[in-house]
Amino acid sequence: MTWLALTDHSERRLSLRGLGHEKRNEPILVDHPDTEITRGSIVFETQVAEDSKPQVLFGFTTPNPIHRSLVFQAIPGGGVAMVHVQGDKIAHAAIAHRNSGRAEVLRLTYAWDTKYNWGRLTLEQEGERTVTSVAVENPLTFTLDDARDLMLGRGSHTYAQDMVFAALSDQIEAIGVNPTLSAKTPVATPWGYRDIGALNRGDTVYTTDGSVVPVLQTVSRTVPARGSFAPIRMRAPYYGLQDDIVVAPEQHVVIDGPEVEYLFSCEKVLTPARHLVNGFAARTEPCGQLITYTQLILPQHEALIAGGAPLESMYIGRIRRDTHQLASSVMFGVDRNELPEHRTPSHKVLKWYEAIHLAKRRAA
Repeated sequence: MTWLALTDHSERRLSLRGLGHEKRNEPILVDHPDTEITRGSIVFETQVAEDSKPQVLFGFTTPNPIHRSLVFQAIPGGGVAMVHVQGDKIAHAAIAHRNSGRAEVLRLTYAWDTKYNWGRLTLEQEGERTVTSVAVENPLTFTLDDARDLMLGRGSHTYAQDMVFAALSDQIEAIGVNPTLSAKTPVATPWGYRDIGALNRGDTVYTTDGSVVPVLQTVSRTVPARGSFAPIRMRAPYYGLQDDIVVAPEQHVVIDGPEVEYLFSCEKVLTPARHLVNGFAARTEPCGQLITYTQLILPQHEALIAGGAPLESMYIGRIRRDTHQLASSVMFGVDRNELPEHRTPSHKVLKWYEAIHLAKRRAA
């Protein structure tokens, strides 16, 4: 898996050897305008305002020598449409999204494999576990010239102010649940703390209730260090940490205390790390273009001990029952019989407004 390009409002970069692999002896793509990228993914995140006005979010149009364009557009009523044109050939799809009445961040993934005449457009919402996908019939081949026009902003190009980032991969990128801990995160085991990236299936870890449980799977993914993937440094001694740890914004942290009991009538809750960012206890972490996250799948959905603090292990629900969803996820290739079923989260998962309210009360 290789990320080829990344763009945001501060930089635009494309590497024929792959981002982070510029010292490779041989490029992945031949440096020719007509070089075909027959398999790949375009992933981008964008803010969607409450009024959801129709607008072009991201795309390019080139009239010569033949008309070529790829455009992603917010549509009236909520949702995103994609139109890909090469001469007289057109591939298109639209995916609906009902706005909640507040500004939201959406992640769109357009993946294609023209060898198998397969394409898919997927929408995910920050902080939600739901994934919506639609098929893209007869997807068109993406060329290196297209990639440069789209990702480097050549010619007639649109990159809306609401865009957060966009990235191009030469593989079918996973959708759904993601790992959320940096590979160097120390996790408590019967043999002391070990980096989560060094753990394997069959190793054991401690949970917050003192139990020792086996690791059923370790899952890793390298992603653009932008938007909902941008790393957050959680700092010791806050939240019980003995060492600083780096997590993804969607990593759930177990929070307890009198404020939790008063507000939610339960002992513990789960809140995303992005709502804990306040400049001192948790802050955004400077990073390069890419970051690799890892997580553990345990028999039950439990909290593990990372750097001394209770953090959520990977929640996968009943994905093993859905072969299509499983094949589209970061668990692609894992035998479904080796996966557990997580019926419900271990603790109440706070909604965005609940998490913000709790964070403000604790800060006060």
